Amino acid sequence: MSHEPSPANGKSIKVVIVGAGSVGVTTAYALLLSGLASELVLIDIDENRARGEATDLSHAAHFAHARVRVASDYAACEGATAVIITAGVNQKPGQTRMDLVKTNYGLFEAVVPQIAKHAPDTILIVATNPVDVLTHAAYELSGFPKERVIGSGTAMDTTRFRHELGLYYGVNPRNVHAVIIGEHGDSQLPVWSLASIAGMRLRDYCVQAGREYDEKAMDDVARRTRGAAYEIIQRKGKTNYGVASVLVSILEPIVKDSDAIVTVSRVGMYEGVGPVALSMPCKLNREGAHQDVPLLLNEVEKEGLKTSALGIREVILSVKKSDAESQS
Repeated sequence: MSHEPSPANGKSIKVVIVGAGSVGVTTAYALLLSGLASELVLIDIDENRARGEATDLSHAAHFAHARVRVASDYAACEGATAVIITAGVNQKPGQTRMDLVKTNYGLFEAVVPQIAKHAPDTILIVATNPVDVLTHAAYELSGFPKERVIGSGTAMDTTRFRHELGLYYGVNPRNVHAVIIGEHGDSQLPVWSLASIAGMRLRDYCVQAGREYDEKAMDDVARRTRGAAYEIIQRKGKTNYGVASVLVSILEPIVKDSDAIVTVSRVGMYEGVGPVALSMPCKLNREGAHQDVPLLLNEVEKEGLKTSALGIREVILSVKKSDAESQS
């Protein structure tokens, strides 16, 4: 069954993906199957390989009614509804996402101003790790309003969290309402106080289901969620399918202007710390990401969020200091 693109306001939807590595290409393929975009553009430093990927994708595009092409410069970003940045050094076994920061920050210094120059009205979606630090960098380097610079953040962690809770409680993850906020990394925070199934908080659900609420089991769920990427990278060397599907889930409400709530990273002030980028539930539409209603957290969760924000802020400041010293 073929899918026609679903343009917003009757306009054709052009999406540019910067970085034709495993995440970028898998995202392009997922977008083709989604029917969201009428034109996909790949930009990569290895233009020859990118052309091979584009040709292969074009054979899938025959069924998806979308055009796929490769561009050699950032002028191709002109008119893009969104530009998704997946380029950068990948996380290796044993590395944290923060270990990648210096190399990938330098890449963003070269790439983001070019995107902003040619596509001043686009929405930037950042997937490169460490995603929170680089979302903040993209915000500063682009000069865009904070609503139009969105990091994939803990959208993937939230998906993993719901998956783990669904497995434990024996329900479909779609029926589990729970979020991970803060850093897309080791200081991420599961919001236990708001997690629910069938409209009931987890403790109440357990009472109604006639089962014990197991704190240790919940700690294990959080641990598996936090360590999922490390395990995948250890086994196969990269993550790509999950993050690609998450990037499509972020782009869809932007294209369709649907006001969907997704847990993504955005620059703001969090528990008195900022400006810093980290993840909270945001309303997504064609104008970008909006934090209209503060998340209701308990005091322990507020402290956890503050700790996460301080950690990200520390890395941002250290990168800026290092960058200033290298230029002096």
